[in-house]
Amino acid sequence: MLEILPFSFEINTVAIAGASLWSLALYLAFSNLRDKVTDLLDRWFNFAEGFLYTSKEEFEKTRKARESQNAFYASVFSIVPFLIFGAIANWLLDLGLGGSWGISTGILACMGCGVYELGRRDGQSEE
Repeated sequence: MLEILPFSFEINTVAIAGASLWSLALYLAFSNLRDKVTDLLDRWFNFAEGFLYTSKEEFEKTRKARESQNAFYASVFSIVPFLIFGAIANWLLDLGLGGSWGISTGILACMGCGVYELGRRDGQSEE
């Protein structure tokens, strides 16, 4: 099974875990940015899909289903910038503090940002 590929590569699971934790923390902390990115991607998907149709009637007939599907895709793809910045944050922590600090501080950041998000939503519901 290992001889299928003519080359070998190692997967750094510690870096993947640290980057994932930091991206989750950033995703929770920056909810306004998350919503703006999702809306921007949703608008762009709806705009770009308009060029795929030659008939205006067919375009209008499938509008509701396409917009729902594009909203789903936008919410999934809105994670990508946070994954990139989470990987950068983890890499900087690895450079500055050492290998295991990315995961340790990522867990703390996730807990802190989760509490912040719960408090922010509770404050919004009281208004």
